Amino acid sequence: MIKKLTAIRGATISENTAESITKTVCEMCNACFVQNKLKEKDIVSIFFTTTKDITALNPATALRKGETVFDPTNIALFSAQESEIDGGSPLMIRVLITTYKSVFVKKQNVYINGAQKLRPDLAKN
Repeated sequence: MIKKLTAIRGATISENTAESITKTVCEMCNACFVQNKLKEKDIVSIFFTTTKDITALNPATALRKGETVFDPTNIALFSAQESEIDGGSPLMIRVLITTYKSVFVKKQNVYINGAQKLRPDLAKN
């Protein structure tokens, strides 16, 4: 199988509670994993950003503690606060998954829970 290094994007909106962050992060990442037919061994790293109003839990911690389609503990995870932009969407969590992916499977970015407004051109619904 021919693979290339690929970056998959996603975003979700969450309430600022540990439970909501865990639920929405896992939902977003699981959708990225499944829709892109990703395997744990192919993922290089997962990078999260949050708006300044997400303070209850780090998304990387949420992914490690939540229910996922495979165990992410051996994947490099990192989180940072994104730049504050006038008019930006509140309570936003974004993800960038760097992975080796089959060149024969079209990349699917995942925008859910109201985050579709960020990139309607890339969101499925």
